[in-house]
Amino acid sequence: MTASVKHFMKEHFNNLILRPPLFYSWKYGIRFEISMPGTEHEDNSNLQQIKDRSTGIFNQVFQDTDEVLFITDISCEKYNTFLRKRPINVYRKYVKNKDLLKKLQHSVLPHIFEEEDDGDYDELDTHRFILPCTKSDIRYLQLLVAISYEDFPHPTQILRRNMAAGYDIYFVNVTRKMIYHLYDDRGCDVIAANKEDLRPLYKECNEWILDYDREQIDLLF
Repeated sequence: MTASVKHFMKEHFNNLILRPPLFYSWKYGIRFEISMPGTEHEDNSNLQQIKDRSTGIFNQVFQDTDEVLFITDISCEKYNTFLRKRPINVYRKYVKNKDLLKKLQHSVLPHIFEEEDDGDYDELDTHRFILPCTKSDIRYLQLLVAISYEDFPHPTQILRRNMAAGYDIYFVNVTRKMIYHLYDDRGCDVIAANKEDLRPLYKECNEWILDYDREQIDLLF
């Protein structure tokens, strides 16, 4: 399955490495502002905006029957055995059909930033979990809310029992050749193999585009 992800990225994204920040790494992408800057995370209006925007973009990118790769990358020290002793429960919690979990693949990769000059990554591995599924297989609304709590104490925190590790969750639309990455409560990147596949998203969610990158994104369209 890891090989199939590599093949997908090679064929459609010119060997792009699946790692953040996707928007700054690929020529066709949109970066969205999700939360309200300068507002307390628990503010009701902020929580509602996070929910509306993260799910609104998700629903634009994925249709119910699209073929999806639900990918979770967890980075931790090489000696950290947490994931071997207690496999990640993000799939058990947010996948509706437990029989589907028989297709879950796990591999241990060199850390996704290991090739960079900084030696701090030498002692890290990336655990990659991949589940082929469809949008309708996932409790995505609840999952996106949980991702938005990455930096805040909350029962839904995905790695709250292993805070030494960091994670990124990607939703790869194999059918439409698009990738959705809600990197935390602040923002979300969507990239596509074909620029025109982003145009409906650009029009429908234009007000949510991060102002810092708006000029670059407007020039694309």
